[in-house]
Amino acid sequence: MSSLDLGVVGNCSIASLIDRNGRHVWHGLGRLDGDPVFNALLGGKDPQTGFMDVVVDGMKESRQRYVPNTAILETTIDGAGGTARIWDFAPRFRRFGRMFRPPMLVRRLEPVAGRPRITLRMRPTFGYGAHKSRVTVGSNHIRYYGDASVLRLTTDASLNYVMHETEFSLDRPLTLIVGADESITDNVDQLSRSFLSETEVYWQGWVRDLNIPFDWQVAVIRAAITLKLCSYEDTGAVLAALTTSVPEAAGTVRNWDYRFTWLRDAFFTVTALNRLSATRTMESYVRFIVDVVETGSSRGEIHNVAPLFPIAPGTDTVERLIDSLPGYRGYGPVRIGNAAVGQRQNDVYGSMVLTAAQMFWDERLPRQGDVELYRQLCVVGNEAHRAALTPDAGLWEYREREEVHTFSAAMCWAAQHRLGLIARRVGFDAESREWLAKAGVLRQEILQRGTTSEGWLSGVLDRDMADASSLVLPEIGLLRSDDPRFHATLDMVSKRLVKNGFLMRYVEADDFGAPSNAFLLCTFWYIDALASVGRREEALELFNNVLSRRNHVGLLSEDLDPRTGELWGNFPQTYSQVGLILSAMRLSRSWEEGLWHAS
Repeated sequence: MSSLDLGVVGNCSIASLIDRNGRHVWHGLGRLDGDPVFNALLGGKDPQTGFMDVVVDGMKESRQRYVPNTAILETTIDGAGGTARIWDFAPRFRRFGRMFRPPMLVRRLEPVAGRPRITLRMRPTFGYGAHKSRVTVGSNHIRYYGDASVLRLTTDASLNYVMHETEFSLDRPLTLIVGADESITDNVDQLSRSFLSETEVYWQGWVRDLNIPFDWQVAVIRAAITLKLCSYEDTGAVLAALTTSVPEAAGTVRNWDYRFTWLRDAFFTVTALNRLSATRTMESYVRFIVDVVETGSSRGEIHNVAPLFPIAPGTDTVERLIDSLPGYRGYGPVRIGNAAVGQRQNDVYGSMVLTAAQMFWDERLPRQGDVELYRQLCVVGNEAHRAALTPDAGLWEYREREEVHTFSAAMCWAAQHRLGLIARRVGFDAESREWLAKAGVLRQEILQRGTTSEGWLSGVLDRDMADASSLVLPEIGLLRSDDPRFHATLDMVSKRLVKNGFLMRYVEADDFGAPSNAFLLCTFWYIDALASVGRREEALELFNNVLSRRNHVGLLSEDLDPRTGELWGNFPQTYSQVGLILSAMRLSRSWEEGLWHAS
């Protein structure tokens, strides 16, 4: 049965999810959001196609880990005849003065002990599992054809053994290279060893340049690498997750396609990348968001800007159901596209301004914010002013209702407030005062209409609703964490939304009934909120509890069953990695304290 005990390998062009036994169960052809030729993750309880694996005869045990500080996954399998080790990775390193990141998966197998008997199985499908592949064999490769796509396997293993899935003894290293239909003329064994070594050096060098906290270094490094693997370097976009339709809970139809970039995620993701000093990834993402601003401003489309975008041209955002895959553990439906693209989500205006604001203060960035960018952001700010107190679908993307959501209104306030600061920085003091004055009026109305009779901050204006997003209002500056209204909000959240140490987004019924699983990002928000008001010991206990729920290689999905601790939802979830990073940095001791003042 499927589970989210998965590792991820990738190179910011493509990625693949691999289970504990070394089976590739999710891989988009050619790019992160491509047709998943490996799709067994959504293939029901016992998928017979849509994967690549190694079957070890008489398998007794498998062990899996990452090569430290890399995106190279190592799986060791003990069988009746011996032990086999598998390295999986996607090449990434500098070559010829630029980053080499081909749409290529490399799998290297070696015998560790004895002569393990293995079977190599390669069963890709196309069209989201609708079409089995047609196969042709070359001199040292096998082509798998779909209607419009070709996947090539180049290997030094016996092609006949692969074609007919014949068991044989692994008595020497073998390499399988899976990717585009391009000839590989190099010696495959030498090539895989070279690519493995250079990829290891690249990732360890990238990690070496990170700013990480003293405490929880391994967890933060793994989250940082995973966050980078969810970035699409060609455009700079960051995906919400690498998968579609892994349900939020067992038996629910809350199955969404997360292989897009959400404007909402930008501010929090850029904050995490900035604190990590992952400057190039941050710069590329900021550039992607600024391009959205510039495009919308030039076309006069900011008033109805979409809350999500494809990571690159060529992907349709229209949501549709497919019946060629039964779904994760058989829980359908499987969706392609996301109907939220057509929703009104007013928080996007704040997300755009807060993200672009980085360019006006960060001296590391080669392109600095200027008057022209400020003028384009003013268009966004005017829309934020117009939309601030109008109904929308909210950050939780309700599908059948709209209200005036406190978080959306607060982000519209943030857009105007930051524009006041930006205007001052570029020398427009009169405009700065005007923006700040409008922001001040809006802030007062949000706090007046959003504060309940019991003194806590509601998720919507003019009625009481417990919503975890109220916890981040101090983070964007709407009020201070020592404000009595925030303390009352924190107490309310503790009573109404916490389940076994994990936080629900909300508990009232929505379009699909009452939610049953906790949202991991919200749990990190709660941890940060506790720390901000001095309740550090409580925050530490909850943080360590979340860390204990990561899977066997340290990764997190979107959701978690608070009763069983099982991970659910799309995977790996960018927001969860971001939350882990920011909470660890908030809670960690300083390096000076950790090294020199430890008791």
